[in-house]
This record gives sequence, structure tokens and C-alpha cells, in this order.
Amino acid sequence: MVLTLAALIASITVFVLAIFLGFELISKVPPTLHTPLMSGANAISGITIVGALILSNAAFNDGDPGRAATLAFIALVMATINCVGGFMVTNRMLEMIAGKRRRKKGGD
Repeated sequence: MVLTLAALIASITVFVLAIFLGFELISKVPPTLHTPLMSGANAISGITIVGALILSNAAFNDGDPGRAATLAFIALVMATINCVGGFMVTNRMLEMIAGKRRRKKGGD
């Protein structure tokens, strides 16, 4: 695979535009919607975990794992950390919301 200068510039341009668009979208989200968005990000990380497992299986079946297995392992670790951390934050937020509702019902 040959990467030409035009393809490299186009890829970098898309990457930079994605960064700016992502920042603008996330900065406009109200705090009450962060927990549902975190759940969506966890689902995407789950898909990344499945993809990394498939890639690592294919890399080890070829006989010489090399770079593909290393990248699959890094993707697996990072997606797992993101998924577990996201679920912990989501669980804590939901416990805080449920705790407020219990106090209101008990105080009436």
C-alpha cells in the first residue's frame, strides 16, 4: 500500500476536522445528557473490544503475530479501560440520582 502526499493531506484534514467537530459537539451538550452519552460511548468501546479480539485471533492464526497482535492488544486494553471506567461513572451518576429521589420521597 502506497500512501501518496494527497492521500496523507486528505487524511490529516479529515482527522483535524473531526477533532474540531467533536469538541464543538461535546461542548454544547448539557450536563444532564452526559450520562446517556457515556452509555453510547461504552457501546462503541464494546464494539472495539470485539474487533480487537477478532483481529488478535486472526493475527495469531497467521503464525507471525507481529504488529497486528500488538495493536490489537493495545486497542483491547484501552477499550476495556474506557468501557469499565464509563460504566463506573454511569453507575455512580445513577446512584446519585436515585439517592436524591429516595430522600425526596422519604422527606414528604
